[in-house]
Amino acid sequence: MASQAPRRVFIKTFGCQMNVYDSGKMLALLALDGFEATDNWREAEWVIVNTCSVREKPQLKVASFLGPILARKRDKGRPLVAVAGCVAQHDGAEMFRRNKELDLVFGPDGIPRVRELVATAVHRRVLDNHFLEVADYPFVQELVPSAGQEINALVTIQKGCDNHCTYCIVPSTRGAQVSRPASQILEEVRGLAARGMRDFTLIGQNVNAYGTDSNQHPSFAELLCQVCEIPEVWRLRFTTSHPRDMGSDVIAAWAALPKLASHLHLPVQAGSDRLLRRMGRQYTRAHYLEVVRGLRAARPDIMLTTDFIVGFPGETREDFEQSLSLIEEVRFDAAFSFKYSPRPGTAAIRLKDPELPPEEASARLSELQQLLSRLQRESNEACVGRVFDVLVERPSRHDPEHFMGRSSCFRAVNFPGEPSLIGTIVPIRITRAHPHSLQGELA
Repeated sequence: MASQAPRRVFIKTFGCQMNVYDSGKMLALLALDGFEATDNWREAEWVIVNTCSVREKPQLKVASFLGPILARKRDKGRPLVAVAGCVAQHDGAEMFRRNKELDLVFGPDGIPRVRELVATAVHRRVLDNHFLEVADYPFVQELVPSAGQEINALVTIQKGCDNHCTYCIVPSTRGAQVSRPASQILEEVRGLAARGMRDFTLIGQNVNAYGTDSNQHPSFAELLCQVCEIPEVWRLRFTTSHPRDMGSDVIAAWAALPKLASHLHLPVQAGSDRLLRRMGRQYTRAHYLEVVRGLRAARPDIMLTTDFIVGFPGETREDFEQSLSLIEEVRFDAAFSFKYSPRPGTAAIRLKDPELPPEEASARLSELQQLLSRLQRESNEACVGRVFDVLVERPSRHDPEHFMGRSSCFRAVNFPGEPSLIGTIVPIRITRAHPHSLQGELA
């Protein structure tokens, strides 16, 4: 008897690492019903677009990407089309009403039930963007089908956020914070390690607040220790962190846990206490600098990256200058920086301050990015001559005889080598610095 032909699903992911992880979990669940991933949406039975609404630009990209797919659906009746993620959560009802070609719209809390939703939407259109009760939220246990083809793995440890930063839409698209049971986290790490994963990143909307929503969980610092006790875990990172929740026990982990990578992404958003208050960030510039000093005392070679918002409502030139001075004082190794993007439903859109002229916001963003680029270049140039232990990930995209890996401080390093080095840690002497990477040779 001939085996049944596989069903094809195309999943397009926009946005953060949480969305990348969620897409992998959807594929893991759909694989139980015979679906296989395809990179050609025209041959797919289902197209699922996993969306991001943190800023306006990714949301516009979603609309642009969906255009030809929905046009094909109108013309040929296929493929079946679903929109998932944060845009679906926030704007799902309107999207469902406006686009009759959409078969399924569901928010992030629908991901654990994607098999049921897809099966139902074959017969009738489905809109499902309600939040699950916190006590009932089921984290997906199935491992991503592609696990084992790479050495890097994402593992979610919590979802949602109980902070209400005035510019941020996440609480209304991801819901309240829910910490995942530690036993599930450790089981997933062990399962991925058994498939060859060695570099792990624990992820969540506010990852270092793990466990604060229930006394049934270990503290975040205790969880880090438990993951590092797994022998196959060679390196461990986590993102995204909130400065308010960077407690002394978490900072001390960098001194106690050699497997904890010498890298932390710690979004600051602004250098002005006035703006931090208006953003609802719940910490001061002085507190942030105190955390930085503690981190560098615990791990002197730690690489710090961050986020900045430019042009937040009411930002004065003095506020902006304080962001520049904070960058100089901390000397961030890299940063993501954006112009403020008003998001519907957030408190910031109700602020009455005059809007910063777009040309001024663009000029400030350019000035800030030039400073960040200079510091990143200087940071990379300071690495020339040093030897780093590099975890080799894959062949270089530009030269088949070169390979790419990352140091413990998360710097990308390219060097000539052999395929047998993939998945191993090798010493690399840095010979040249580039704006966003390093060049080296086997030491």
